[in-house]
Amino acid sequence: MELPWLGEHCSERTCKQLDFLPLKCDACGEVFCKDHIRYDDHKCSSAYKKNVQVPVCPLCNKPIPVQKGEIPDIVVGAHIDKDCKYNPAQQKIFTNKCLKPGCKRKEMMKVVCEQCGGNFCIKHRHPLDHDCKGSSQPISKA
Repeated sequence: MELPWLGEHCSERTCKQLDFLPLKCDACGEVFCKDHIRYDDHKCSSAYKKNVQVPVCPLCNKPIPVQKGEIPDIVVGAHIDKDCKYNPAQQKIFTNKCLKPGCKRKEMMKVVCEQCGGNFCIKHRHPLDHDCKGSSQPISKA
């Protein structure tokens, strides 16, 4: 070996390859070969410092600000515990109101009458059940 001071060994413990063009991780400061320089490839414990992403609360869909050096999972967890405005009672699943006069039922999916085009609940979906004012064609072909 003529120039023993050239190059460095990869810091990945399963690799230890001597690399003459080593790369330094900008998050943890360790030296890696080209195969282990990515944060995921060497399981960088300091990646959260450089890998800047804005996490979003999974409940209220609000972006959560994270300061440098903070772990996003912990910040989002604290938001859910303290500041989250999510209220499952406010979620409106059944929004399709029946157009039959006097009926107050709502359905999750639209149930549209083929003749008049109105939206009705399951109980009033047939033309005879909602006094359909659609086309003047007979309801049954019998």
